[in-house]
Amino acid sequence: MSDGSALFGRIDRPRRLPDEVAVSIMGAIEGGQLAPGDRLPTEAELAKRFGVARTVVREAISLLRYDGIVDSRRGVGAFVTETSQRSAFRISPACFEKRKQIVQLLQLRTGVQAGASALAATARTPEQMAEIDRLFHHMAEADTQGPAEALEDRVDTELLLYRHITEASGNPYYAEVVAMIEANIQNNLRSAFLKNAAASEFGPDIMDEHRAVLDALHAGDAEAARIATRTRFERAADRLAARADFA
Repeated sequence: MSDGSALFGRIDRPRRLPDEVAVSIMGAIEGGQLAPGDRLPTEAELAKRFGVARTVVREAISLLRYDGIVDSRRGVGAFVTETSQRSAFRISPACFEKRKQIVQLLQLRTGVQAGASALAATARTPEQMAEIDRLFHHMAEADTQGPAEALEDRVDTELLLYRHITEASGNPYYAEVVAMIEANIQNNLRSAFLKNAAASEFGPDIMDEHRAVLDALHAGDAEAARIATRTRFERAADRLAARADFA
């Protein structure tokens, strides 16, 4: 195996860096410079060669791992997998288009979910609040594990959390609209939804957005619940819309 020093070049901003790093690594694999079983350079080495932060490299490796392109072994490194182990590589214009659809669904859900949360603040029962709390704590635990270990658990628990908040509103029409949005994501956009969650929906700041919603529900403050929920979903949509690959 080559030492990799000539495989990768620096990436010029303002491209979507994790995707560009992943595409570059995938190009080296498809071009034969990296073969199945080869170990990728370390995060520090890749960060230096690409001219990006290690967190960018980490996100790129997470995307490649999700598609089965590489296999990470704790304490050892990331290795190129055999072709038979891989799913279709999905960092493509089609994937970018799906991200745009996710932004549109988040924009739709913003108003719907804010209204449902406002009703839930005063309509929810103690039993419903206890289940909402349980789901939030489970989501928080998954969040601390990071996308490499708990991506699907974290994402699915978040969806379930807001479904329960919507049901606690007592308005079945809100629940129907939210169910429609979720079905669209799960049936048509799940892969892109998971990738975007891995890239931009983990961490303490994001959890604080969710926590503000729960605080308002506990306080029985309908307007605070409306504002916190609207803020949460608007910020999620803005984070995706601001990505350079939407240009």
